[in-house]
Amino acid sequence: MSPAVPTASAVGVDVGGTSTKGLRIGPDGAVLAEHRRPTPSPDPDGRRTAETVAAVVDALGADPRDAVGVALPGVVDEVAGTAVLSVNLGWRDVPATRLLEGALGRPVVLAHDVRAGAVAEDAAAAGASGDVPSGEVSVFVAVGTGLAAAVLVDGRPLVAGGWAGEVGQLLLVDGPHAGLRVEEVASAAATARRAGAPDALTVARRVRAGDPAARAVWRETVEALAGALAGLVVAVAPSRVVMGGGLALAGDLLLDPLAAELARRTPGLRAPHLLPAVHGDTAAARGAAMLARAAQDRHPSTAPVPG
Repeated sequence: MSPAVPTASAVGVDVGGTSTKGLRIGPDGAVLAEHRRPTPSPDPDGRRTAETVAAVVDALGADPRDAVGVALPGVVDEVAGTAVLSVNLGWRDVPATRLLEGALGRPVVLAHDVRAGAVAEDAAAAGASGDVPSGEVSVFVAVGTGLAAAVLVDGRPLVAGGWAGEVGQLLLVDGPHAGLRVEEVASAAATARRAGAPDALTVARRVRAGDPAARAVWRETVEALAGALAGLVVAVAPSRVVMGGGLALAGDLLLDPLAAELARRTPGLRAPHLLPAVHGDTAAARGAAMLARAAQDRHPSTAPVPG
């Protein structure tokens, strides 16, 4: 059965490691407005972040009736409304929902950035019907300032108290980067830093141009990323792995060697279909808006009241 067509716009905000991105999307999924601001970091108590989110929502021209979802990085407990841990932003046990609702003066649906991005990308992969085959498992990987994955079963994210999918926190135990976490080597930010470049796309351009130093950095990134994903692929056997975040913008330059390295590490097993995210770096914001609207549809009594 196809999902009911939503009747209201919704707002999603993605608090990233470097920028806070907001979208206002219409009932048909069209983007009505987009706004970005730098993310305050570090922000140990989360107050400046809440103020930034409020400023983004205001800049989007949000209607008082719009559902609002906010996606946060790190370990997020959506049920408790807590940002449990974010290494990049300096958070630990921040009461995120309370701070955000205080700053915005309206209900907020809290989400994890990668799980929110996974919801948006999974809906795109399902097509116009929105139907997901029963028992289907898919994985979304965000490779940006940090690195994390989300596992979806029947289109629903696996949460496990907020700890599921933190593959970027795996410790490398051998090789030239032994002792570092995977995201300290294979995230877009780490790849750029190791190559002495302003961003990962610059590294990709150098790789295409044949720069040997850039190629060495890229190879190490692919190997570390494949190592982190191989265990996940073996454990849950996803039919597809969608790559998002800044590194995925390199397209086949990332996907082709990553697929080959994954196949090498998982001989004889079903290989997932690797594909790029279609929503780019706005996937988490879109997914947060979708989750907020779904929550509002389930519980209309908690919907924002027109001012």
